[in-house]
Amino acid sequence: MSSIEIESTGQICGARIRGVDLTKPLSPIEVADIRAAWLEHHVVIFPDQVIDDDDLERFTLSFGPFGVDTFFGPIEGREHIAAINRDADETSPLFAENWHTDWSFQEHPPQGTCLRAVTIPSTGGDTLFADQHAAFDAMPASLRERLEGKRAIHSAKLPYSPQGSYGDADRDSGRSMDIRPSEEAFAEFSHPILREHPETGRLGIFGCIGYIIGIEDMEPAESMPLLKELHDWQSQERFVYRHAWEPDMLVLWDNRSVLHAATGGYEGHSRRLHRTTIGAAV
Repeated sequence: MSSIEIESTGQICGARIRGVDLTKPLSPIEVADIRAAWLEHHVVIFPDQVIDDDDLERFTLSFGPFGVDTFFGPIEGREHIAAINRDADETSPLFAENWHTDWSFQEHPPQGTCLRAVTIPSTGGDTLFADQHAAFDAMPASLRERLEGKRAIHSAKLPYSPQGSYGDADRDSGRSMDIRPSEEAFAEFSHPILREHPETGRLGIFGCIGYIIGIEDMEPAESMPLLKELHDWQSQERFVYRHAWEPDMLVLWDNRSVLHAATGGYEGHSRRLHRTTIGAAV
C-alpha cells in the first residue's frame, strides 16, 4: 500500500491527491493507486508539486504513451509538451472556452490530458469539467432513446482547418499560443455517442457538438438540433466541477469521462500551463 492520500473535491467529480512526490519516479503501487483514483473521480489534482518538464513527461508515461497533438506546436526542446499560453496584453479570443473532449476527432482518441501550472494569475482562469457519466445517469429516457446506437461524426475542421476558428485568419489576432491549422483537420472519424468507458465499463456520453459535426445516417436538419439538445443537457451546471488553479499544481483528467472548457477573468495577467496528452491504449 502506498502513502497516497485522496480527498474528494466535494463537487460532482474531482479529487486532490497528496502523499506522493512527482519529482521522483512513481512506484507500481503509486501508479495503480493514482489510476484507480483517476478512474473513480475523473479529474485528479496534485497540489504543491514543484516539478519541471522532465517530471511532467515521466509522469505522463506512467499512464500510457504520448498522444499526438496534431495542431499544437511543441515548446522548444520538447516533442510532446505544448504550452497553453496567454500573454498579459493579449486580446485574441480566449482559447478553448467551448466545451470539448480533447482530440475526440482522432481515430483513437487519447485517454487523458495533463496540465502543469507554470504561470498562474492571482485571479480567474478556472477550468470547468462536466462529468459525462453523471450526465448519462440523469438523462431522461426520451433523450436517451434517441441517442442509443447512434454514432457521432467527429472532425477538427471547425477549429483547426485553415478556414477554422483557429485557422489562418487567427494568425493576425496576436495569439501567443503556437496553434498550427492544417488540411489534416478535415479528417472524420465516428464514435458512439453513448458508450461504456473502456476500463470501468461505466456508461457515459462521449464528446459534444463542436468536434462533433453530425451523426451517421442522419441529415443535418435532424442531427444538429439533437446535438444541440444533447449539449444543453450534458453541460448543465449540476454536472460541472469548477477547478481553481494554484501555483505548483498538476491536473490529470480522463477525456473518456469528462468534457472541459476554459474560462477567462485574468485580463492583464499572463497565464501559462504545459500540457501533455496520454494517448489511447490500443
